Amino acid sequence: MHHEPILGEYAVSTRGGSGGRSGGGTEAIPGAAAESVPARGRGPVVAALMLGMALAALDGTIVSTAVPQIVGDLGGFSVFSWLFSGYLLAVTVSLPVYGKLSDTFGRKPVLIAGIVLFLAGSLLCAAAWNMAALIAFRVFQGLGGGALQGTVQTVAADLYPLKERPKIQAKLSTVWAVSAVAGPALGGVLASYADWRWIFLVNLPVGLLALWLVGRHLVEPVRAKPAAVPRIDWAGALCVFATGALLLTALVQGGVAWDWLSAPSLGLFAASAVLGLVTVVVERRAAEPVIPGWVWRRRSISAVNLALGALGLLMVAPTVFLPTYAQSVLGLDPVAAGFVLSVMTLSWPVSAALSNRVYTRIGFRDSAVIGIGLAALILLAFPLLPYPGQAWQPALIMLALGGALGLFQLPLIIAVQSSVGWAERGTATASVLFCRQVGQSVGAALFGAVANATITSRLASAPVSGLPDDLDSVSRALASPAGLSQEGADYLRRAVAAAVDRVYVGAALAAVAALVVLLTLAPRRFPVRDADAG
Repeated sequence: MHHEPILGEYAVSTRGGSGGRSGGGTEAIPGAAAESVPARGRGPVVAALMLGMALAALDGTIVSTAVPQIVGDLGGFSVFSWLFSGYLLAVTVSLPVYGKLSDTFGRKPVLIAGIVLFLAGSLLCAAAWNMAALIAFRVFQGLGGGALQGTVQTVAADLYPLKERPKIQAKLSTVWAVSAVAGPALGGVLASYADWRWIFLVNLPVGLLALWLVGRHLVEPVRAKPAAVPRIDWAGALCVFATGALLLTALVQGGVAWDWLSAPSLGLFAASAVLGLVTVVVERRAAEPVIPGWVWRRRSISAVNLALGALGLLMVAPTVFLPTYAQSVLGLDPVAAGFVLSVMTLSWPVSAALSNRVYTRIGFRDSAVIGIGLAALILLAFPLLPYPGQAWQPALIMLALGGALGLFQLPLIIAVQSSVGWAERGTATASVLFCRQVGQSVGAALFGAVANATITSRLASAPVSGLPDDLDSVSRALASPAGLSQEGADYLRRAVAAAVDRVYVGAALAAVAALVVLLTLAPRRFPVRDADAG
């Protein structure tokens, strides 16, 4: 394994300084003791990481609540979905680039740049004069979000030894959980009682505090001066950006803005395939590639990338389709529907925090195998729910699913971060997050097609005519059922239930695919660096 000339792990400024040391690379038993930054010195940096993660985590949920007010003020109803798609594209395609930059130039400058970009984008979004400008500024904001998501996770791994890493990961997971619950409420309050522009301005004090904490308290490790000036693979970065942007645009807009087999859809997929091949050629020739070949040559990383890509795919079922099920089938209001989903975010961080008690005994892979195996069974239980059922039934399933996925995801992320040294950790972490994001985009496209195909099939034999013919239209009709007969409304509810059932079956198959990947590709015991092993 590559040994970089690192003389010290991360230090945290405590107006006196503290630091640790890093050893070489061997294989070790997970959970062994490690020397790292003293806990008393980590507090300000951990606070900065949680604030930075909160900026990224709150973004989607807080904006979604204010969409009616934004559209009412700026117009652009036909393209408002790009408020989310544009941001997601920028985050996803920039992750590998920021990962490589953090390995080359250090975490601190990349993290500071990400916060500054995010805050500048937030300020521009608040000043947007029409929907086109707001979408463009959201893309700019997403470039900062990509740096935040990847670098925060990398710094967290740098700060904590293997034995203690679940603590910081549980804290970061808790940030996501709180954001999932608080974001819609905060967005609704700001949009209703202030102005929608405040949903972006509220980022400024949070981000400025995080920026100050990082600038004052985070000290880079002392590294040996490289023999040559590091070269940035601009050609590779451009190819990664272009390929990712085309592919994700095809996935996000396919079946929405145009048909899957239409010229725009086929053209985008073909262009992304060609650019993907060009990217491979460029990266093979680059001295310091953005996505180095070792990311895919090492089983310990490539298997996790594929498994977490499957996780991103299966997560579309609860996050995208469960709220529709709760409102259209169970008849819940948006707040209650959000609660059904939010219970998953309560059990997930608890399970993640306790996962070290499992993987220190049986290893990273076997812990993840148990987690994803349980997740597959839990997802398959969803179609067995009675119709129409009670709200506590899907909520109980989501509670169990969060516990299973916490046991699945965290051991794999820690395994990857612990299997590489400082100079590779940013790239490795970014590759994992990138694959999860791409999986989520693929899942949204795939399961959206499955749901709409099920709806179309059911409505072909509907007892009454004039009913809507896709999931979004059906959901809107059930939200305002004045023009529907009792028989027609019940038929639509059953059609939605059938569509969501099939999506959950598809999600269970994605979980099985992740299980197969772990059992066949992942090493039984992951290699762990000496710096983590003690």
